[in-house]
Amino acid sequence: MIRFVPDHNPRLQERLERFGVAVRNARRAKGLSQEELAHLSGLHRTYVGSVERGERNISLSSAWAFADTLDLRLTDLVSEADAGG
Repeated sequence: MIRFVPDHNPRLQERLERFGVAVRNARRAKGLSQEELAHLSGLHRTYVGSVERGERNISLSSAWAFADTLDLRLTDLVSEADAGG
């Protein structure tokens, strides 16, 4: 599988994967499908899936879109990702 992480940095890849898990956990807790989260966030469904799998080094604007849609602070998602490792 192709990863979209610059220089194939293993530490960054791990963090992106944990951030994706945090997004997935929050989405599921809200009872949303990937398609619903994408629509509400103004993002594409395949993009949501790739973020949840840790395949994207996402922008702050996309991360905030997820947080806002999930009624969270961006720091909540980042903290959950940091706690994973």
